[in-house]
Amino acid sequence: MLTAPALGFGLGLRVDHYEAILAARPAVDWFEVLTENYLVPGGKPLDYLMRFRARYPLAMHGVSLSIGSSAPLDREYLAQVKALAARLEPAWVSDHLCWTGVAGRNTHDLLPLPYTEEALAHVIARVRTVQDILERRILLENVSSYVDFRDSRFSEWEFLAEVARGADCLLLLDVNNIYVSSVNHAFDPHAYLAAVPAERVQQIHLAGHENHGDYLIDTHDHPVPDPVWELYAAALRHCGPVSTMIERDDRIPPLAELVAELDQARALAARSLAAAAPPPPRLRVGT
Repeated sequence: MLTAPALGFGLGLRVDHYEAILAARPAVDWFEVLTENYLVPGGKPLDYLMRFRARYPLAMHGVSLSIGSSAPLDREYLAQVKALAARLEPAWVSDHLCWTGVAGRNTHDLLPLPYTEEALAHVIARVRTVQDILERRILLENVSSYVDFRDSRFSEWEFLAEVARGADCLLLLDVNNIYVSSVNHAFDPHAYLAAVPAERVQQIHLAGHENHGDYLIDTHDHPVPDPVWELYAAALRHCGPVSTMIERDDRIPPLAELVAELDQARALAARSLAAAAPPPPRLRVGT
């Protein structure tokens, strides 16, 4: 089954820009909202959110699923996510292929997994359970990493592809994270892209990072750098038109600056897709 057409080019919805968005109605096609910021029964955050919902398509992006943890799934959290999704009717719901804590402790970081058969079976089973609870397919995002597990038997991209196929979920491809990890672990980012099942990529993230010479740190506090733009063009040639958004979580500039950066993504996508072969059929979100 095929997905609906891509939403176009979006931004992460940040408090700094609430009033500017409502006043200016910028040339942004959609917004991604941080799920955990709106898991509240009411009040100002939800009031703003529903005002944006009346004007733009929205997608929900979480950081607390901890799909790779050995701790039991947090079913209370999942019930809250499901309730928010019922209210918001997002285009999709996403989180990260990682773990964030264990034994009731949250590290507040997106930690990579060992790429083993055991971890693969564990994650696939948990994703299927989450999708049954939420009654929708979810998107999983590849995270940046700084260490390797000695026991890993797969590459990251092989593991990501096997999770997506085995759990029948979709992917949020973070191009910046691919590039950051490729430098930190000395692999070819284009080999990573070539192994990604293009028909399952529903969304792309673009962001910036800190360059420390022989390693990079994923910070989301810089503009998208040239190597990430170049990898984005390759991702589009592989996947076809995909909903794309720019993340900025620190040193947040004025809205107009981010909209101008988004226009760069639009222009680059138009050039890249014009030269690309037709994309493969895509899976339908939420089924």
